[in-house]
Amino acid sequence: MSEIFSKDGMFDMKIGILTIGNELMNGRISDTNASFIAREANQQGWSVEAIMSVGDDFAAIKNRLDYLLSMTDAVICSGGLGPTSDDITTEAIAKALNLPLYTDENVLNYIKAIFTQFNLRWADNNAKQALFPQGAEILPNARGTAPGFALSVNGKLIFVIPGVPAEAKLMVVNGVIPALRKHFPQDEKYIVKQTIRTFGLSEAAVDNQVKDIDFQSLGVSIGFYPVFPENHIVLIAQSKNLQEAQKNLQKAQDEVSAHVQDYIFAYGEQTLEEVIAALLIEKKLTIAVAESCTGGLITSRLTDVSGSSDYLERGLVTYSNAAKISMLGVPAEIIEKHGAVSEETARRMAEGVRKLAGTDLGLSSTGIAGPTGGSKEKPVGTVYIALADSQKTICRHYAYRWDRKRNKDIFSETALFLLKNYLQ
Repeated sequence: MSEIFSKDGMFDMKIGILTIGNELMNGRISDTNASFIAREANQQGWSVEAIMSVGDDFAAIKNRLDYLLSMTDAVICSGGLGPTSDDITTEAIAKALNLPLYTDENVLNYIKAIFTQFNLRWADNNAKQALFPQGAEILPNARGTAPGFALSVNGKLIFVIPGVPAEAKLMVVNGVIPALRKHFPQDEKYIVKQTIRTFGLSEAAVDNQVKDIDFQSLGVSIGFYPVFPENHIVLIAQSKNLQEAQKNLQKAQDEVSAHVQDYIFAYGEQTLEEVIAALLIEKKLTIAVAESCTGGLITSRLTDVSGSSDYLERGLVTYSNAAKISMLGVPAEIIEKHGAVSEETARRMAEGVRKLAGTDLGLSSTGIAGPTGGSKEKPVGTVYIALADSQKTICRHYAYRWDRKRNKDIFSETALFLLKNYLQ
């Protein structure tokens, strides 16, 4: 189902994004907040005019804020709201706008209550998170101790939210965007969007698959968003008439689906794990997993869905040859002849864990994540995925080219995608 995410056609809204923190400037962390905020703003139909990052420096923060305010209707800032001495964002913005700071007693009591609830030791510098510029509207933080705030300056808005990505994302969706839509109403228009989640094609390949679709004639825009190892397609339709917007979006979705159907696993916000969960529950099937190269990642992802105990019986990390032999019953001669990373071993692992657990299905992974351990015959990135039921066992061989962490991620995605296709 598509999402109606705007009723006010704010297509001329101009947004600036300012991310703050020395850790951004020295490369210690990646700036994922800026990309998330930009994506959400664009999906609202707004224009992101500039994205800037700055260290924890009073003069630099003021300079960048002034610049962004000169060219936008609203600036969204993230980072620097913690309790330590280098967290200066609130003070810097108050100083830049010549606003006094005050302590909000309700927020202070709320923060203290969190410390009491989780038996954390209170330090006086935590009270810093209850400081706000005069006139600020406080934005609740449901995932942390540092609330954000919003300020109106000469008809423009400044939003300040924490830099912790999980907190920032929630506050953008639940606080910043609703406030912007309320503060800058324009001609009534509708914007509807649909996210199409794919796996198995590169971003360029996805683009190439849909290049002949005339999205412009449908009044639909398309965006490509790599979320490794997946690639997401976002379609956005806008019209003064809701039914027309939805009709155009559906036409575009149907066109895209016809071109990349084999690689689509979900529409909207549903994850691959959630798709699998729904299918296993619908078909009343149970599963057990035996993992080597993925180290429990497949099982972990299956348990990311609430209620996974209804279908997941167990997950075993049989990393060593001895574990494969003793726990899964893989014959030693199979490993000796074909190797631990082989179709023969993967098949026996899937069959062994299924038999051990007494489940309908058994899923296995064995491969070489790297950077060491590869050979000419079996280079780093080689993986075998097997799936067994009561009648047959299927096995697939894949070869990837990433670093260890990414190889493990794509191995687990590949296993789950194979499971999804089997269930469908």
